[in-house]
Formats: sequence, C-alpha cells, structure tokens
Amino acid sequence: MRKQILMTCIAATVPLFSIAISSCSKSSNGDTPVTPTDNLDKILFVNKTQLGNGDAEFEINGNYTLPKGTYTMKGWCYITNGSTLTIPAGTVIKGDRATKASLIVERGGKIIAQGTASEPIVFTSAQPAGSRKPGDWGGVIICGKAKNNQTEMIIEGGPRSKHGGSDDTDNSGVFSYCRIEFAGYPFATDQEINGLTMGSVGSGTKIDHVQVSYSNDDSFEWFGGSVNCKYLIAYKGWDDEFDTDNGFSGKVQFCLGIRDTKIADQSASNGFESDNNANGTTAAPFTSCVFSNMTIIGPAVQDASFANTSAYINGNGMNPNNGSRLGQFQAGIQIRRNSHMSCFNSIIAGYPVGIVIENDKGSATQSAATAGTFKVNNVILAACSILGSDKNKSFLDQYSDNGNTLDATKESFSSTFFKSMTSDKYYSDFSLLKLSTSAQYAPQAGSPLLNAAVFTDALLNSFDKVTYIGAFSGPTDTWMNGWTNFDPQQTQY
Repeated sequence: MRKQILMTCIAATVPLFSIAISSCSKSSNGDTPVTPTDNLDKILFVNKTQLGNGDAEFEINGNYTLPKGTYTMKGWCYITNGSTLTIPAGTVIKGDRATKASLIVERGGKIIAQGTASEPIVFTSAQPAGSRKPGDWGGVIICGKAKNNQTEMIIEGGPRSKHGGSDDTDNSGVFSYCRIEFAGYPFATDQEINGLTMGSVGSGTKIDHVQVSYSNDDSFEWFGGSVNCKYLIAYKGWDDEFDTDNGFSGKVQFCLGIRDTKIADQSASNGFESDNNANGTTAAPFTSCVFSNMTIIGPAVQDASFANTSAYINGNGMNPNNGSRLGQFQAGIQIRRNSHMSCFNSIIAGYPVGIVIENDKGSATQSAATAGTFKVNNVILAACSILGSDKNKSFLDQYSDNGNTLDATKESFSSTFFKSMTSDKYYSDFSLLKLSTSAQYAPQAGSPLLNAAVFTDALLNSFDKVTYIGAFSGPTDTWMNGWTNFDPQQTQY
C-alpha cells in the first residue's frame, strides 16, 4: 500500500516528467503489472523527449499525462493493468526502427489519446522525411476484456499481452483524432503488428477519426471484442484494409479505404477480410460485426494500366525489405471461415474480385449467407475484373462449395448470391457512379449513391441514419478536414 501511495504522489507532484517504470520485470501472464524493483523516481524521458528505454518489455505503471510535444518512442512500451497514459492533442510520437517501437495497452490499462481536428495526435516513423517506409516501427495495440471466441488469446504480432474476458462494455480509453503512419515492423515472418490492432476491446472504449497510412500489415484489425468505431481511414496499407476475426461484434460506420496500386501482400490483399477464426470453426461468439457507409477504392480505379502481377506490384519504392513479401490484390470483400460479418450502404470498387463468400476449412459460410444470418445489402460493386469467386486466390468466377475444388460449368456462389440481392448493384463502368477523384471519392450531383441508403434492417438500429451510400454525403462533407494527411512521406515532424 505504501508503494501505491508513493506512486500517486509522484504523479501528482513531479511536473509531468517522472514515471514509475520496470524496464525488465514482467508478470507471468502479461496481465498483472509487477511492482518495479528499481527506483520509482526514475525519469521516463531522455532530455524529456524519449518514451521508453528500448527494452522489449518497458512498463508504464501508474497514471500519467505526457506534456504536449514531440517524442521518440523506443522499444515495446506496455501500459499495464490499472495504469493510464494520457496523450494530449497535438503530440507527435515517432517510433524508432532499431528497437521496433510499439505502444501496447494491456488488459485493464487505458490510453487517453483525444486529439482534435486542428491538433491530431500522430504516431509516425522516426525516419526522416523522404525515407520512411511501411514497417519502420511496430504500431499501436489495444487489449481489452470483452469476449472473443477463443476465451483468451495472445495478441498478434509478438507482444506478450493477452486479451479477452466476459465484459463487453469494458473501457480501454479513448483513441480519437489520431494518425498512425508507417507501422507494422515484423516481429517474425508473417507476424507483423498492424497499424491499429484491437484485441477484445469493449464497447466502453471510444475509437473514432483514426487514419492508418502505409501499414506493413492490415490497417485495422479486430480480434473479438465489441468496440464501435466511426470515421476510419485505411490509406495505402500492405495487406487488408479492415480485417475482422475471433467474434468481433462491433458496429463500424463512415470509413474510407484507398490502396497504393503497387503495394499488395503475398497473402492477397482485400478491402475486407473476415473470419470467425483461423480454423473456421463454429466457436461462439461468431464474428458478427456490422459495417455501413464504407467507401473502398481498389487499385484498378486509380490506374487504368493496373495489372495484378509481380511486374506491376513492385512496392512503388516503399518496399521495406524486412521480410514482408509483395503479392497480389484479391477481393473488395472476403467473408469466409464461418464469419457472419454484414455490410450495408457501401461502395467497393476496383478490385480484381468483387466478393468472395467461401466455404474453406469445412465452414458453412455460404449456407449462412443464404439463410440471411449475415447480410450484404445495399452494396454497390464497381469496376471489378470478375464479380465473385468461391476460392481464395483462384481469381475464377466458378462454383465451389468447399473452398477447394472448382466447377467450371457453374457461376460462383458469390456472384449468384450478390445478384440475388435486389438491393445490391454492380457497375462495370466506374464513371457511372459520378464520384470525385479527390481523396474523398465523394458523390457528385446525379450520383446513384445519393438518396439511396436504407436503414430498415434491425442490424442497423444503432447506426446514424443518413441518406447516402458510402462514407461521404458529397464533396462538401467535412469529417476528414484538418486532422488527416495523405502525404506523410514528406511531412516534417
């Protein structure tokens, strides 16, 4: 008890620069902070500009507020159970490449990162402007106590932290008006940290207005949890834009995804990728997240000469040569392995395949689609090479009921399912959608996306009811104003 009181006094009396840390000590399960063995008055910052000391298990124990400023983060920094780190608006945290810098909020810990439209909080590469690449540092991970369908899991990417529990209203803090740039350093082969990774994050957590740019893996990935999110931007990531797994049940609305036409992952990059779990089992809770008002822009829309080949997809000068492997683009939306993800009122354009609904690993994903267990309603697909495919990486519109063998005499289930939904539409000519070619891809006058949204499905009861399909009401929509950055490579931080 005496130590706990001392920590409180330090946080209250030292002028915002002191913090209790444990540079090497750790708990056996990564869930309960260990009382530090070194001096509780140890200064966190080197010349008040460094967060972390470069260790792989640097712990923040206690409640602290960083002074507004610019910091270099070194090593893996854990906000432990019962601790809170508050980051003020306008702060910049630059991740160090040599130490694979990452910020990890553990179960029971909190991050309060509330930026503003005029002063966003920025997590970016410590490399100088002009030489930044995906995977320059680790990324941001938030772990919570909400449900997932594996009960308890170790978070993806290498850190020690576990996530999962029974509290779907768990609160991991605030992450709002934030940018994450050039994250995703691979801990090992195919074990990159995502731009923003959410493990069993509960609905008490606030996540909105977040832009992830040039992630070396997925831009956003949810592993279980029930957190609701709004106003997300996935910009020129390496793998998938929005990846959902392990029983994620949150609601997500108003999001933009834009690809670099020459960056795709060897696993085949998608706009959406959704699994119930890696093995495709029927473990509950099912992945049952609901997305609405998404604008997902694939490579073919942006470059008429796009070719889904290794000769074309060459990294565009951004290949970090850190073990990540370039590959191909695949689908605007891939639902597989017993996922029950739903999507409404959205536009997905310019992917080689429009939609994949796949019965791989013995799953019954297609039966769930037919039964209406999940919905793909009022969704517009445009400018795709083929409408649907039933087999991962096949790029063939042929029927498969097992995600393995194909029947060339039948159209894919995915195509026939999409066409059977009278509210869904396909446009081979992208120009008919009358979207701007600015960063927004917002509907112009006369666009079929305007006054076309439908919110009658019960799955949309808690969503904002708007009149338009996609993320934007039109070219004057302002939710991206001020806090976003579509050229982080050249920004001087």
